[in-house]
Amino acid sequence: MVEPTEVAYIFPGQGAQWAGMGHDLYETFASAKAVFHQADEVLGFPLSRLCFEGPEEELRQTINAQPAILVVSYACLEAAREVNSNLPPPRFVAGHSLGEYTALAVSGVFDFKTAVYLARERGRLMHEANNTRPGSMAAVIGLEESVLSEVCRQTGTCIANINSPGQLVIGGDKDGVAEAMELAREKGAARVIPLPVSAAFHTPLMQPVVESMAEIISQPAFADPSIPVIANTTAQPLTTAQAVKEELIHQLCNCVQWQRSVEYMVDEGVNTFIEIGPGKVLTGLIKRINREVQTLNIGDAQAVSSRLT
Repeated sequence: MVEPTEVAYIFPGQGAQWAGMGHDLYETFASAKAVFHQADEVLGFPLSRLCFEGPEEELRQTINAQPAILVVSYACLEAAREVNSNLPPPRFVAGHSLGEYTALAVSGVFDFKTAVYLARERGRLMHEANNTRPGSMAAVIGLEESVLSEVCRQTGTCIANINSPGQLVIGGDKDGVAEAMELAREKGAARVIPLPVSAAFHTPLMQPVVESMAEIISQPAFADPSIPVIANTTAQPLTTAQAVKEELIHQLCNCVQWQRSVEYMVDEGVNTFIEIGPGKVLTGLIKRINREVQTLNIGDAQAVSSRLT
């Protein structure tokens, strides 16, 4: 692999999970196996088995999907480091929603075991919040942000993710999202796609979890990031432990600014993005944001072995 000039590591969020993920890493790389064993120890149940065998419906549940994606992403990175000690270091790290926790672990804000614990607790609280006030989300393709903002204002919903030009995600209570989907179609959206989630992440419907999550975050020690982490909600670098804590609370109820995060990193000189973890969702988004940058995926044992040796 030709060493690029400026690299960012990016980590996926919920929705990237699939039954079977990580099993080839576990079987192939000692470093990845150790990651799964540590995760099972922290959680007190075999999350690794759920990743490897499913069932899919159980893995998809927020309380399980969030720690599972974090663990597989971290295992991918550890395997990549095992294979190639010259893996280019990142100028920045960033993650989409839950992926921000993976990025923070990689930047040294907290250790891997703390990351697993926090991801599990975040997923648990979000799961409980949805039981109290169910929500839904939908992707809106081909509508300007300003137009969709007005749709949201009229329907009591929110823009939850700004993923790439022409790809936005809305969230809110189920009736409001259904109304917003219809109105977005009337306004000229090319496609409106209900998402297979049972909660409205990154909207005010997550407000009930804020106090509990703040208490959980206050317990472990946080260090200043050793690598700047691009915050979901501001698309600016996090450089202190206090700023990280504020971001993790703020992102629960506020929009993920993924497009602006990528644009910031490109403006700062990043020309290669390495997506580390299951799936290729973020790579696809980056190609829509900027076609000039290079992308690389490290999501399974084959990718680790073939692209990094």
